[in-house]
Amino acid sequence: MGELHTADEHPPWDGLEGTERHAVCIEAARDGNRLALDVLVAELTPLVWHVARGQGLDRNVAEDVVQTVWLALLRNLGNLHEPRALVGWLVVTTRREARRTWQPNKRETALSDEFAEQLESETGLPEDVTLIDDRDRRLWAAFGRLNRRCQELLRLTVLAGRAEYRAVAEALSMPHGSIGPTRGRCLTLLRGYLETEGGSR
Repeated sequence: MGELHTADEHPPWDGLEGTERHAVCIEAARDGNRLALDVLVAELTPLVWHVARGQGLDRNVAEDVVQTVWLALLRNLGNLHEPRALVGWLVVTTRREARRTWQPNKRETALSDEFAEQLESETGLPEDVTLIDDRDRRLWAAFGRLNRRCQELLRLTVLAGRAEYRAVAEALSMPHGSIGPTRGRCLTLLRGYLETEGGSR
């Protein structure tokens, strides 16, 4: 890989989306374009982050894993044979690194903050610490009843937002148009399970 430099005013990935955009950014990064790598990091870090958190890592360890994954990509830019498969490479690498650093006693901390807003009642979150702890316990139990597909989908979309749906679809091998409806069904199931765990209020 050549020395990194800044991009031209009109980078080659302008107007591209999804795997084509990623592939062009990878090729540009291989040629030393620093902005190309910055674009990939900005657009795909939410995906890497949620894969790491989805493996049960706490926030601090997940941050270390995300940094390790991007450093691994930088080291392996020249060895990535299929640039269009970048998302899959990131998911596999993140899961591998997460398993290497996984601590079972940290698993439950990875859930509550990310899903509370999605399931928050109109009255807002309770202030009492005991009530919050009870809500978190019920939320974790309800989440655990979802199938693996729903768990992965919710983890990858709860903070990534609609702009990342295409990357999520690629990571989970799902049609892009099905991400939103499937996410909605999974959230409905989660709310239902939460109610059987003692209610969401």
